[in-house]
Amino acid sequence: MCGISVSIALDRRQPEGSRPPSASARADVETQLSKSLDLLAHRGPDAKGIWINDDASLGLAHNRLSINDLSPQATQPHHSPCHQIHAVINGEIYDDAANTLRTQLETQHGYVFHSGADTELVLALYRVYGAPHFLNHLRGEFSLVLYDERVVVDHENGKRNGKGKVIMARDRFGIKPLFWTRVAGRLLVASEAKAFLAMGWEPEWDVGAVVEGVWQVGERTLFEGVNKVLPGCWVEVGAGGEMVKGRYWDLDYADKREPETRSVEEMVLGVREQLTEAIRLRLRADVPIGIYLSGGIDSSLLAGIVTHLVRDEGIRMGNRDATSRICCFSIQFPGEGNFDESDIAERTANWLGVQILKKRVDESTLAENFADSAYHCEHHNMDLNSVGKFCLSTVPRENGFKVVLTGEGSDEHFAGYPFFIGDLLREPDLAMPESALSKSPELRASLVERARREFEALAVWGAGAFQHGMRNPEASRAVNNVGILGWTQAWQPTLHMFAPWVRERWAGADCQLAQTNELLTPEAKDKIMTKWHPLHSSQYLWCRSLLANNLLTCLGDRTEMAHSIEARPPFLDHVLSEYVNRLPPSVKLAYAPEKEPQGRSGGMPWDGTNTKFVTGLFSEKWILREAGKPYITKELYERQKHPYVAPNRWPEDGPMHRKLREICTREAVEKLGFVDWEIVREALENAFAPGADGRAFRVLLVVGCWVTIGQRFGVKRAELGGQMAGGTVAGIPKE
Repeated sequence: MCGISVSIALDRRQPEGSRPPSASARADVETQLSKSLDLLAHRGPDAKGIWINDDASLGLAHNRLSINDLSPQATQPHHSPCHQIHAVINGEIYDDAANTLRTQLETQHGYVFHSGADTELVLALYRVYGAPHFLNHLRGEFSLVLYDERVVVDHENGKRNGKGKVIMARDRFGIKPLFWTRVAGRLLVASEAKAFLAMGWEPEWDVGAVVEGVWQVGERTLFEGVNKVLPGCWVEVGAGGEMVKGRYWDLDYADKREPETRSVEEMVLGVREQLTEAIRLRLRADVPIGIYLSGGIDSSLLAGIVTHLVRDEGIRMGNRDATSRICCFSIQFPGEGNFDESDIAERTANWLGVQILKKRVDESTLAENFADSAYHCEHHNMDLNSVGKFCLSTVPRENGFKVVLTGEGSDEHFAGYPFFIGDLLREPDLAMPESALSKSPELRASLVERARREFEALAVWGAGAFQHGMRNPEASRAVNNVGILGWTQAWQPTLHMFAPWVRERWAGADCQLAQTNELLTPEAKDKIMTKWHPLHSSQYLWCRSLLANNLLTCLGDRTEMAHSIEARPPFLDHVLSEYVNRLPPSVKLAYAPEKEPQGRSGGMPWDGTNTKFVTGLFSEKWILREAGKPYITKELYERQKHPYVAPNRWPEDGPMHRKLREICTREAVEKLGFVDWEIVREALENAFAPGADGRAFRVLLVVGCWVTIGQRFGVKRAELGGQMAGGTVAGIPKE
C-alpha cells in the first residue's frame, strides 16, 4: 500500500517546437509534489519517488509502503521498458498460485519482467489489453494513475492532438481511495484530499453534499470541487483536459425468477472453496501478516482458515513459514455489555492456538485520539468505533507487522445486518420455492408486519442515530420500495442541526431522492425494478453507499493507513462476491424459528431488555456459518450478529465530555458557518450522564469531526451565497 499524488496540466497540447518549461516552473511542480507526499507520509514511510515529464505538464509522486518485492526495482513511479508509459499504484494486485497472469504475459506476449512489483504487472496488462480492458484482469484492492505519453492523433483531420492520456481507476468496492480536483489550470489527484493543501488548494465546504448526504453515495465529498473516482470506475483525461468516465465492473445478483439448481451442500462447499482461495491469495507478502480478530464470526473465520492453510497445507503467511506463530490483534473496550468482545476473541485465539495482542481503548484513549482520527478520515462519523479502529491499528505496527487481514464486506455479501430482514420478507424467494417463507404467504405477511413494528419502535434510533424515515414515495418507488434507504440515512445528520440559512435553503429537500439519483445507474435501476430480489437490491444499495463511502474509510483504509498498515479484506474479493451474489436470498438470511432467540444488551437499541425480537427467528449469514463451521468454535457458530460499535454513554465531565467541550466551542462551531450553535450547546448539556441523550452525543461527534477538519485543513467559513456544489439544491437551480 502507498500514497500517491499527481499534478497534471489541464491543457497539455503543445505546438511543434514549443519551448521547454523554465527551471523555476519545473521546480515548482516538484516542490509541490514533494510537500504533498509529506502530508501523506503515513501511507508510505519506506521510500519517496517523484517523476516529472519533459515539459513539466505532468508529475507523478509516490510514497512507498514496502510489502512485495522490497528491492529498489519495485520503487514507484514505475515506467514501461519503452519509457513512454508511467504509473503510480496504491494497493495490491493478486495473481493466482501459478502466477498465471505473469506467465501468460511472458509466454504469449513476450513481456520480460524486471521486478515482482504489482505496478509492473499493471503496466504489462495495459500494454497488451489497453484501457479500460486491462482493469478486468486486476484482482485485488487498488487505486491507480497511469500516464501514456505516446502522441494521440486526431484521425478525422490528421492532426496531433497533444501528448497522450491519463487513466485513473479504482478497485471494484472502493477499498482504496482516489480523489481529484482542479486548481490553477491543473488537475490534482491523490490518495487523500489533504495532499492538495500543498498544491495551492484552498478548501471550502460543499454544504449541499453535507446536507443532502450525497457525499456518501456519489462522486462528491465534504469539500467543494473535490471528487472521488467511484468504485469499479475509470476516468480518462485527454491532452486538452477533457474527462471521459466509465464503469468496468458492478455488482450483479441472481435473477429472482430462476429456480436454484444446486443443492445446499454444493453451495456451502462453493462458499468454503471461494473464501479459502481469497484468503490464500492475501497471504502473499515479503513482510509479516497478522489478523484483526473481534468476537464475530467474520474475523474468527479468517483466523480459522488461515490457521488451517498455514499448519495443514504449509502455506507461508507473508514471509513467515508454518512454524511461525500466527498473530491476531483485538480491541478491548472498558465496562460491561456487548461493546467489549475481546474475551470472545481471546477464547477463539486459544482454541486455534494462536497469539492474540489486545489494545485496551478506554475513555481517555478515545478522547485523546478523536481529533487525529477525524483528520485522517476526512469526514464525520457518528460513532467512536472509527477512533477505536484508529487506536487498534497502532498495535500491528508496534509489533513489526505491516499487513493485516480484516473481515469487512462479510455482512454486506452474506446479509449480516438485521435490517435486511424487512427486504427479505417483501417477496418470496422463488429460487427456493420449498422454503417455509415461500410456501406460506400468510407467514411471510405476518413477519413483515411484526418486523415493521419492531424496527420502527427500536431500530437504530434507540442508540441515538439520526431519524429521517421514508417520506417520499418517488424515492421509494425508484428502488422498488425496498426499505434500505431509511437505514442508510441513520448516518446522515437531520436538517435541525444546521444553521438557519441552511434550513431555509434546503427546506423541503428530499435527501433520499437526491441520494438515489446520485447512486443508481440506469442498468442498476432496471435490475432493481425487474430482476433482483428486494434483499439483493438492499445489499446493492448498501454496498454502493455506506460500505464504499463510510465503512471502508473510517473503519478501513484511512484509520489503518494512518499508521502505515495495509489491510486486506478477503470478503471483498470480487471473484468471491460474484459467487455469493448468485446464491438465493434464503441461504444468506435463513428463517430458523427453531433457533433460540437471543436478547441483547449494552448500548444497542434493545438496551436493558431481554425482549425476544423478530431477529431471533433468523440466522444471518447462514451459509457462511455452515461453510465456516469446521474452522470456528461452537460459541461463534451459534452467536447472533453484533455490530462493531463503541460505547455511547460516558460520564459527565469525564475525558470525552471535556474533549468535545474543548473542540465544540461557540467560536469554532460558528466558524463552520453551516451549523446551528444552539443545537450544539444543548447537546453539550444533554449528551452525558445522568440521563444522557444518545442522539445529542451523536451530534457532538459529527460536529466535532467537522470542527477538527475545518481547523486542520483551513476550510473557509461557509456562507449564504458562497459555493454550493452540484448545480442544484433539491432540484432547484443554484442562484
